[in-house]
Amino acid sequence: MQTKKNTPIVMTIAGSDSCGGAGIQADLKTFSALGAHGTCVVTSVTSQNTKGVQKSCDLAEDAISAQIDSIMDDMDVDFAKTGMLSSSKIINVVSRQIKKYDIPLIVDPVMLAEEGGVLLEGDAIKTLILDLLPLCSVVTPNIPEASVLSKIKISDQETAKKAAIEISKKGSDSVIITGGHGIDLNMRNDDIIYDGEFKFISGDFANKSVHGTGCTYSAAICAELSKGKNLHEAAHTARRFVYDSINVENETGSFRQVPFQGAKLIENSDRYHVFENVKAAVGIIEKSESFYRLIPEVGCNIAMAICGANEKEDVASVTGRIVKVGGLAKAVGSVNFGTSDHISRIILTAMQSDDQKRAAMNIKYSEEILSTLKDAKMSISFFNRKDEPTGGKTMDWGTKDAIKRSGDVPDVIYDGGGVGKEAMVRILGCSAVDVVKKCHVLF
Repeated sequence: MQTKKNTPIVMTIAGSDSCGGAGIQADLKTFSALGAHGTCVVTSVTSQNTKGVQKSCDLAEDAISAQIDSIMDDMDVDFAKTGMLSSSKIINVVSRQIKKYDIPLIVDPVMLAEEGGVLLEGDAIKTLILDLLPLCSVVTPNIPEASVLSKIKISDQETAKKAAIEISKKGSDSVIITGGHGIDLNMRNDDIIYDGEFKFISGDFANKSVHGTGCTYSAAICAELSKGKNLHEAAHTARRFVYDSINVENETGSFRQVPFQGAKLIENSDRYHVFENVKAAVGIIEKSESFYRLIPEVGCNIAMAICGANEKEDVASVTGRIVKVGGLAKAVGSVNFGTSDHISRIILTAMQSDDQKRAAMNIKYSEEILSTLKDAKMSISFFNRKDEPTGGKTMDWGTKDAIKRSGDVPDVIYDGGGVGKEAMVRILGCSAVDVVKKCHVLF
C-alpha cells in the first residue's frame, strides 16, 4: 500500500542525452533542483553533444512499457512529462500507459535538435497529435514546433496566438508557446499561455546559444505543478529557472552552452552562508565591550554580498543600524537581504574591481583610527566629497575614486565628510567576519 509522501514524485519519459545537456539528464537535474523526486523512463539512447546528434538507438516498446509499470507499481507519481518519442510505436506504447495509470501529463514535443538531427519522424508527428495530445494537461512547443503542430507559420505574436488556439483544438488542456527561438514576436520574447484565454510570461531573456533549454523548461513546469502550483505560477518559475540555469559562465561544450540546473542551489547555499556570516559578525560586535567606541553618530552597519552580486537584493546587512546602547553596541533589527543602500553600493562597486571583496562596514572617523589601521599594515585610500560630480551616487563614485587612487580595492576607504555629512571610515574584506577581525586592532 502506498503511503503519503512529503516530496512530490515526477516522471520523465524521454531520450538519454550522452552530453547531459538535454533529455532524461536535464529533466532529472531540474526535478531535483526544484524539490521533486524524479523517476525516468528511457525511450532512446542518443549519441549527441552540443554540436548535434550523431546516432540514436530506440529501446523496444516492451522495455519502455516495463519501466513505466515498475515505477507505477511502487510509487505514486504526481505528474509526468514526455520528451523525445522518436517513433509512432513509442508514442503508442507511452499513450497506452498514460491512459492505463491516468497520469497527469506534460508533452514537450521534441522534434528537432537545435544543433541538428531529427528526433521525431514525420509519421510520428501525426501519431503524437492524434494519440498523445488529447491525454496531456499542457503541451510546451517552441515556435518551430508550434508551427508544425498547428500548420500555421508563426511570424509575430498574433500568429503565435492563432497557433496556440489551433493546437488546443487537438486536445491539450493548455498550450504554452515558448519565446526566444530566433523569431522576434513584435520585439517580445514572452511565453504565451493559452487555456481558453491568453496569459503572457515575460522576464529576463538570456540571448545565448544553449543546448537543452526546452527540456529544462518543461521539466521545471512538471516539478512545479506536482507541488500544487497553478499553471501560470509554474510557467513563471520555469522561465526564471531556465534563465538562472543559463545565465552563468558554464563553458561545457565547444559549440554550445548547456544549462546548469544547480546554479540556483549554489546561489541559495551562498545566500545562507552570507546570512549566517553577517549574523556571526553582528554577534561578535554585540559581545565586544569596546566596539561601541567605533560607532559614528549616524550608527554603523555591516554587510556582505553573495558571489556574483549585482544588486542590493544580493547583499545582506542589518535592517536598521548598529547603535550605542549604554556601554555596548546593539543591532537594531535583524539581518536580511536588500536593506542597506549605503553599504551595498560600496560592496557592489568594490566587487567590480575585486570580486573577493564582498563585505564592508562603516565606523567613525578619527586620525587616531586611521593611524592604528595604517600601523596594522592595512591599505588605505580615500575620496573627497568636494570632488564629487553632480548627478551621481556618492558611494558609487567615492568607492571608484578611492580604488583608482589605490590601484586596487583597499582594506580601508575614508572621507573627511562635508556639509551635513559625517566623516566616515569604511573597512572592506572578504567576509563580514573578516571585516570585524580587521577592526580588532581598534578595540
